[in-house]
Amino acid sequence: MLAFQDLYPFRSHYLALSGWKYHYVDEGSGDPLVMLHGNPTWSFYYRALIGAFSPTHRVVAPDHMGCGLSDKPQAYAYTLAQHINNLDALLDALKLERLTLFLHDWGGPIGMGYALRHPERVKRFVVFNTAAFPASRIPFRINVCKLPGFGAVVVRGLNAFAGLAPMMACAKRERMTPAVKAGYLAPYDSYANRVGILRFVQDIPTRPSHPTYRLVEEIGRRLALFTDYPMLIIWGAQDWCFTTDFLKEWQTRFPKAEVRLVPDAGHYVVEDVHERIIPWVREFLADHPVGAGGARVPVAPSNATGDGPPPARTA
Repeated sequence: MLAFQDLYPFRSHYLALSGWKYHYVDEGSGDPLVMLHGNPTWSFYYRALIGAFSPTHRVVAPDHMGCGLSDKPQAYAYTLAQHINNLDALLDALKLERLTLFLHDWGGPIGMGYALRHPERVKRFVVFNTAAFPASRIPFRINVCKLPGFGAVVVRGLNAFAGLAPMMACAKRERMTPAVKAGYLAPYDSYANRVGILRFVQDIPTRPSHPTYRLVEEIGRRLALFTDYPMLIIWGAQDWCFTTDFLKEWQTRFPKAEVRLVPDAGHYVVEDVHERIIPWVREFLADHPVGAGGARVPVAPSNATGDGPPPARTA
């Protein structure tokens, strides 16, 4: 990890979960910001935001089991439900309240799954290129990685999923310097260490018969609980996987959300434009302080009506 250690100067912490080490960053003090990554990234994805906000907030960024600096057990239940359980255990152990959840990629359903268990603990959301509801389509290049046998060869053997992601997910190729690319790939340097990447791909529920489909459907159905919570959505428009169709769905479900559509950013929107994202998030946090009680927990899911979501701001 010497090639990128200067980019990730954070102390490592670990929580023991059934004998496995669950890694997380825990920097700063104040109202907690919990940053949840996706696949095939890890907490390294949020390094710029951790550095920017830890002077004023407590920033917690876990690595999902099988990812980053967490253990990578070969026989493990790498399911959405298990990842939610792990996050629940961590935040319970840290006794965190008044949370702001940052959600990217798989961090969306994991974070929203947690929030639905503990709506009283969550106060605000920052959403990046993700979903927390069933998808209407899955890209072919993702589906092919789910094929039995072939997926293991491509994802674990050839490292095609993690190996190609740094260049395919960034719109600004110059951002992916050798050191940054090394940072993304370092935890996934062998067949064994790529087990979590494959299991995440295999857990994408492409049809109702998939074991995880019911949970994703339930999360999507219950998202209305958070209609009145402050939400900032920052979306990279050049994302071939989480396209702007997903953004439109978020806007339909959360018509009060503040939206920043970024035309020159891709799926790794934080990597592409973190210099712009940091002041947007800082302004959002200042505009929606949690000290005065934070977001109201609705008695029942609200059904927003009106003329539809406001247009996204572009930047």
